[in-house]
Amino acid sequence: MLLARELVAYLSRRIVTGLSPQYLETHYPDAAVDAVAAVIEAELQVEDRLNEEVREMLSEYSEYMRREGVSYQEMFRRIKNTLMSQRKVIRASGRDTGDAMKLSRDKVNDISHKVVAALRKGRDFRLKKDANEMRLEIVRIMTDLLVTEEKVDRAARTKIRTQKRDIPEGTEEWDLLHRRYYAEEMKKLGIDLGR
Repeated sequence: MLLARELVAYLSRRIVTGLSPQYLETHYPDAAVDAVAAVIEAELQVEDRLNEEVREMLSEYSEYMRREGVSYQEMFRRIKNTLMSQRKVIRASGRDTGDAMKLSRDKVNDISHKVVAALRKGRDFRLKKDANEMRLEIVRIMTDLLVTEEKVDRAARTKIRTQKRDIPEGTEEWDLLHRRYYAEEMKKLGIDLGR
């Protein structure tokens, strides 16, 4: 998934606390957090499933691609783009669309619409303002957190690059260091993803 589950959980809590009580009234804030998290996770998993489907398709043609000298990455990109346009899937990765954040602005807007719809359907929640005002507040909360998260990610990557020896990205050591530095940088900002 593009965002860690801990970040999705934190983002969901931030959205619910940011909406309550001005935009959203509920006696069950945990249920609201769960509903928001479910929407975000479902939306992020759409592209993950699509990526897996493309990998399976390409595995059937690996011999052909090797024989013809076709780039795996290029074929992956082409097939994925075709399937995304056919299925009307909104690209989740902001970096693929030129956004500085991990999630594209289009995906953030799409998620905000679906979060409002999910909260509107829930019996335990009452919207106190216009749905579009609420949606815009969700977009603002998500964007603020994602911009902060991007800075934290950059700081963690910089710390890894400044090690005395080169640690290649994708290795177990790199992943462990990234998680540790990422958590440290988040805590500096008062964000504890463990809660």
